[in-house]
Amino acid sequence: MEIKTCGFTGHRHIPQNEYQNIQKRLESALISLIHQGTTYFGAGGALGFDTLAAQTVLSLKKEYPQIKLILVLPYKEQTKRWQETDIKIYNHILNQADMVVYTSIHYYNGCMHTRNRHLVDSGDICICYLTAPTGGTAYTVQYAKQKGLRIINMALDENLNADL
Repeated sequence: MEIKTCGFTGHRHIPQNEYQNIQKRLESALISLIHQGTTYFGAGGALGFDTLAAQTVLSLKKEYPQIKLILVLPYKEQTKRWQETDIKIYNHILNQADMVVYTSIHYYNGCMHTRNRHLVDSGDICICYLTAPTGGTAYTVQYAKQKGLRIINMALDENLNADL
């Protein structure tokens, strides 16, 4: 069976009234991908959807120990201006990850872009939470489309994803 890699991209804000539904859809999508042979899951370490995706992969590792969480982080001091609660969650994910890749040691203009391209360039599938046509997530999904990745948008009904 061919080993497949899935990368995540998404907005930093998930509306509270949608969070639980997105979480359930994400878990269902990941289980389906695992059954199809997806082993590696790459998350960018940002707040919002990246955090939710990483936590979901870690939760599923209990039932599917063969899967691996790879954090692809833009720079080492990413949490410098974050709230303490978010830093604790981030550090928990960081400590549980199977592999951590930094695309840069220090911040520079464009380091998030480099991280996003790395996630796409290393993947076969892109699971996103995309609700707006502009911004970093929209760019990353468009790049993933250009590279021929399968796109699964957690913000859309399952039946609409065939058009992405």
